Amino acid sequence: MRYYIDNVKIQNSTMVILGWAVSASPDVPVKIEVCDQKGNPVAMNRTDTERYDVNQDAFHGESTLKLGFCILIDYQPENTYYMVFSADGKRRKEKLEPGDRQKDKRDRLLKLHEMFRTDTIERGFSFLRQYGLRAFFKKLNRKIKGNQIDYNGWRKQILRTPEELEAQRKAVFPIMPKFSIVVPLYRTPEPFLREMIDSVRAQTYGNWELCLADGSHEAGETEAGVPDRNAAEAERSVRKVVEEYQKADPRIRCRVLPENLGIAGNTNEALSMAEGDYIVFLDHDDILTEDALYECALCVSRTAAGGKSADVLYSDEDKLSVKNRKKYYLDPHFKPDFNPDLLRSMNYISHLFVVKKELADAAGGFRQEFDGAQDYDFIFRCTEKAECICHIPRVLYHWRVNAQSTAEDPRKKLYAFEAGARAIKAHCRRTGIGEVEVRQNEVLGAYRVVYPVKGCPRVSVIIPNKDHTEDLRVCVRSVLEKASYKNTEVIVVENNSTEEETFRCYEELEARYENLKVVTWKGSGGFNFSAINNYAVTFASGEYLLFLNNDTEFINEDCIEEMLGFCQRDDVGIVGAKLFYDDDTIQHAGVVVGYGGIAGHTFIGFHKGEKTYFLRAFCAQDYSAVTAACMMTKKSIFEETGGFYEGLAVAFNDIDYCMKVRKAGKLVVFNPFAQLYHYESKSRGVEDTPEKVLRFEREVETFRSRWPGILKNGDPYYNPNLTLLNSDFSLRNFEKEPLREGGR
Repeated sequence: MRYYIDNVKIQNSTMVILGWAVSASPDVPVKIEVCDQKGNPVAMNRTDTERYDVNQDAFHGESTLKLGFCILIDYQPENTYYMVFSADGKRRKEKLEPGDRQKDKRDRLLKLHEMFRTDTIERGFSFLRQYGLRAFFKKLNRKIKGNQIDYNGWRKQILRTPEELEAQRKAVFPIMPKFSIVVPLYRTPEPFLREMIDSVRAQTYGNWELCLADGSHEAGETEAGVPDRNAAEAERSVRKVVEEYQKADPRIRCRVLPENLGIAGNTNEALSMAEGDYIVFLDHDDILTEDALYECALCVSRTAAGGKSADVLYSDEDKLSVKNRKKYYLDPHFKPDFNPDLLRSMNYISHLFVVKKELADAAGGFRQEFDGAQDYDFIFRCTEKAECICHIPRVLYHWRVNAQSTAEDPRKKLYAFEAGARAIKAHCRRTGIGEVEVRQNEVLGAYRVVYPVKGCPRVSVIIPNKDHTEDLRVCVRSVLEKASYKNTEVIVVENNSTEEETFRCYEELEARYENLKVVTWKGSGGFNFSAINNYAVTFASGEYLLFLNNDTEFINEDCIEEMLGFCQRDDVGIVGAKLFYDDDTIQHAGVVVGYGGIAGHTFIGFHKGEKTYFLRAFCAQDYSAVTAACMMTKKSIFEETGGFYEGLAVAFNDIDYCMKVRKAGKLVVFNPFAQLYHYESKSRGVEDTPEKVLRFEREVETFRSRWPGILKNGDPYYNPNLTLLNSDFSLRNFEKEPLREGGR
């Protein structure tokens, strides 16, 4: 039996409890009771709800039961209440305390330990100086209450057992590709070199060769003009170790270079030795996991069974630090499937990177002029030519952190960022995107690509409205006065307003702005967001549509240009913006399908200055969906896909539209440099009455029936190792969210 209490709220004299519970059998419900401190049963109003996410994780979607619950009880402040769960011969009692996603003490202690690391304290003081005491305490409170899991303990739960590794060694695939692992050596410290080679020899998949190019030889003198003995000793050490391993394993080959050709040149020498079907790139001081090549071979075979050829493969990765001879694994990077806009924002692919040899040959190897970002440039050229790019959602690569590594401090190789900017520009020219401006992102380690607006196309801004005249005035002023892009029209859609002031406001706005008009939606059957916006589009004359909530306000003047530059690209169908609450915390930074069972916003509640998971809230990238609170789309795409689905009147209609656009082969882009305030109340909260729950559940079922694939297989722009219980990209808690075999 497993259960989870998502939320406990007190509203007047009612306690509302939301959560889920499952027994060991998909056909046996969990009995739920509520009692007081004396053990007396408490009368409750219970509504059972579908929890598709729980069903998938617990029973692979095979249960016919409604596994979620919404329970209401009469609340007496003097009483203490408990929820009792019974199933599988077990009975457990949980104290009901108001709060959202209660965390256990162990997780909170881990949070505190993390917060008192030296580097964390330094960042905290920097944040305090920049944003002030109030923002700092909000960030601190969110971190304490957040979901923090120790990665070193977490990874032990997913490591392959000795029995599994032994089974991998015996496995035979329909396709058994040969992997050429290329490594440029340069005065590699002996312990690191041995660990790297040992990690290759320990592979459970045996069809490989290790191609080493040793550029350690480099004539050098000390400041006194005498030969550099340290360099000579380092060179001798590398040769001694390599020769030892070559004698032990004929799959290891090494070419000693007459001089150091740099990272790009040395790597190309190693590439020229490769005779395998696929090239695997490994740095001279890093480590492969034992199952790295097995997972790659498995992916190649599965892809071939699906009728495709895996041209490029990449995996998740983490970092390895050694202190007092003890290994620590940190900063796991659980990546999305191929994400071209994120790749233009940073080299998120990095390690492990594997490419078909014929594709690597066609790409032309590493280029010296991009030294410092030579791998970034090479990845661009390979992915441009690849027809099938496969992401393996497992950590297969340990990137060593040491004093010389950019993994520890990217500021030590600032020149690499300049080379990376040139690589992005060259990539955009090759792919037909054209000339772009590449700037340093506001955070070090990422890029901001600015796509210039072509021409001056008209943008139709559509704003549904019911009363709330002050919100509407602020929104309209930001579009027609603050925004620097002027070829716009504003269409305000009147939707059953009841206040006289609202209609006086409409007259005032139409008189003041010649490019604003009010149209009236007279649909029956209650509020229908989809129908209202579809109706408004029939009045739009623009080539592009910008759907905007009436409680939003542009922050930056070039908001429209930022969105339009992306939206004009042929491969893009929708662009979303970064939305903040009025206290400068994030309301929207992209949507992940699967959050909360169906879909939810990322990084809700983070302050604008907080460094989110691998800078995701700061980088332009592709998502499965964005919110229609601020959404730009091509009018032609809107009409081609049928607009918003009117069977989803309130919830998920914008997500559904994004899914249709993606199905049509277009990208949905989140642009963090188009920023708005969204004055939506944070207290709107969950669906906390039986009526709301039932209405919400109907729309959940509608969305689920329309898009079962992504709900079953997982959001390709997220990662199955990350939680769906909250929006901070934290690790998946296996006790609450069991990971299905096969990742997604």
